[in-house]
Amino acid sequence: MATRSEVEMSDAEVDALLSRHETGVLSLARDGTPYAIPISYGFDEESRNAFLRLVSTPDSEKRAFLASDPQARIVVYEEDGEGDGEEYASVVGVGTLRRVDLEDLTPETIAQYGETQRPLFEIWADGKPELDIDLYRFEPERLTGRTVVVDRDET
Repeated sequence: MATRSEVEMSDAEVDALLSRHETGVLSLARDGTPYAIPISYGFDEESRNAFLRLVSTPDSEKRAFLASDPQARIVVYEEDGEGDGEEYASVVGVGTLRRVDLEDLTPETIAQYGETQRPLFEIWADGKPELDIDLYRFEPERLTGRTVVVDRDET
């Protein structure tokens, strides 16, 4: 496939893509070690923050990473194969993932967590008492998006 065009998205286009989706990938890094998981999220266009409900078990790698104040990125993407070319769009957010204490919740932030679709991707072998559910806010320092159109390979 040959790239027909590659365009940076405007802030409004980035916000629109993040608002129309509810799943992506959260990548965390600490001490040169990466960790990535599928997530569901709610996005607030005004603050440009993403709101996540993350579930972990006591000895999980996820909990160890979350407790370490890791570097964080969120990736959300979509593809459209209609027409004579394929279009791919993606948004990458680089920023800080902050745990939200229950006493800090307001009706407005509670509404944002309501947008998350409680872990669509997670299946647990452990019983519910072993699970820890925490609320997080992803505060991006940078949100960038790109749209790429490629010609279909007709050969």
